Amino acid sequence: MSEPTALRARAGTLRGVVPGWLGRSLRAARAPFPRAAAVRGALAVSVPLMAGLLTGHPVAGVVVGLGGLWAVGQDSAAPYKARALRIAALGGSAAAGLLAGATALRYGDAVVIAALLAVAGLVSGWVSVGGPLASVAGMHLLLGATVGTGIPVPGPWWAGPLELLGGALFALTLTCLPWLWRRHSPEREAVIAVFDAAERALSQAGTAGATEARARMTLALNTAQDLLAVHSSRKHAERPTSIGGLITAFRAAVQLVEAVTALMVEGRPLPPAVVRVPSLLAARVVPPVRAGRPAPEPAGHALAQDGEPEPPFTAGTPGLRALAEVYRAPGRSLTLLPDPPAYAGPRLADRLRFALLLGGCTLAAAVVAYLLHGPRGYWLPMTVAFLYKPDLGPVFGRALNRCLGTVAGVGMVAVVAWLVTDAWALTLVAAAFGAVMAAGVRYHYALSTFGLTVIVFVFIDFLGDDRQLLPSRVLETVIAAALVLTAHFLTRPDSWRVRAELRVAAADRAWRRYDRRAPAASPDERHQLRRTAYRRLAEARQALDTAGAEPHRDPDRFPVLERRVARAEQGCDAITAYVVAGGRR
Repeated sequence: MSEPTALRARAGTLRGVVPGWLGRSLRAARAPFPRAAAVRGALAVSVPLMAGLLTGHPVAGVVVGLGGLWAVGQDSAAPYKARALRIAALGGSAAAGLLAGATALRYGDAVVIAALLAVAGLVSGWVSVGGPLASVAGMHLLLGATVGTGIPVPGPWWAGPLELLGGALFALTLTCLPWLWRRHSPEREAVIAVFDAAERALSQAGTAGATEARARMTLALNTAQDLLAVHSSRKHAERPTSIGGLITAFRAAVQLVEAVTALMVEGRPLPPAVVRVPSLLAARVVPPVRAGRPAPEPAGHALAQDGEPEPPFTAGTPGLRALAEVYRAPGRSLTLLPDPPAYAGPRLADRLRFALLLGGCTLAAAVVAYLLHGPRGYWLPMTVAFLYKPDLGPVFGRALNRCLGTVAGVGMVAVVAWLVTDAWALTLVAAAFGAVMAAGVRYHYALSTFGLTVIVFVFIDFLGDDRQLLPSRVLETVIAAALVLTAHFLTRPDSWRVRAELRVAAADRAWRRYDRRAPAASPDERHQLRRTAYRRLAEARQALDTAGAEPHRDPDRFPVLERRVARAEQGCDAITAYVVAGGRR
């Protein structure tokens, strides 16, 4: 047996032994290395520590670095306005939590501290289910409270909260500084990604990879729609500005995706000249970064040269005719705006349930931590705050990866403690693992936890805390994970399956509405119906993938739901091809 064949055989054996939900929990995301995020992570942690050493206030440097660490951990590739709001909400809520926790630590006893953490857990749980921004604010309110009750911050009562807020604002400055010269870069890159995905889809037409390529094209269009939604008012769309040009390019991308979908249904391999059409179209419709400067080349392809002949649309299939129409008049007859997806607000029962669960878990963690460490027991309730975030993914997967990352981090801490003793050298260690944590946020939760654990070691060293507590952090992480999983699976063990079923039902309704109304609809209405249908299908796929990463009692249920989604996708593709071919009812 050859070596590649043997490796494939061993991989197949491993897949047969490891349950599917466990494999999904350990799977890393596929993404390019986030160099800018890594640099921000290194600077946001190390610069405050260096400033603290230079000024003789190392504890203040640690608190400022903690604010920067949390802010970098919540950064994303969203538009700068959304990122600024997210970090500002994080900094304000964390500072308020730190103020409450520090006050309880200064003037209260163990009972007061436990009561304060329980109340912080209740408030955090109530707020967190209100949406992405509220989720960040709620979690960091609780994190600030746990740090405030566990780490005495010297100086006046207002110093610690201001230092923590200052660290978040420093990270905000690092995040938004590129806005000065690349104001709409995230939106522009998202729009170009749609054209790139359309080109890859055309290259897969008539092959076994066509279905996956079409799904990736849908996800790229969803991302572009979300990023442009904050600019989708008429005043932005109709002005000759860079964002107005991006909205025009988005409209062309919407039409392009419809034509590409029809070509995927036709199932014929396409010549290279036709495959290149999305790249040539992007070069024409995507505005340059700045006036007078050429746009970057999409997908590594050369831009269309002056005088280049039109791609040969000789074959008379409906898909090719639609592609030719988009190429000749991109965005024609469309006034469609990239409206944001509609989200239903949380029910009162969901708010109350999660608030009580998180408050109860935090109280239990505080009691166990006090029995183990007395006033130094901030790690356990802090881990609960990080773990019990069902809106960020499967609870079991977060708990498992948190434990793995903590074990690896403590092992690395032992190496660092053996090799490094100088305070200035420790700031370099913090910079290196700040970059690891920031990159890990994009790749894998265990990797980000690994980086975070090493940075906490550096902070503890600057605070003069007891290094001997570090090995016990593994035990405390396991205890926190056990508390969260017990609460989660005892109260609502099938929550992700129920959510997946609801998403699949919503996708069914959306594509059937598209099927009924698209043939007689106006271009704007038709594209809006199709966008909604494919978005709901993508959400259903994501919910099924997430639900599959949790242990569940009915494994046969998921293949049934996946087949429903696959049939709905085929139905959407078929009605798209029918409409492109001129079908009317």
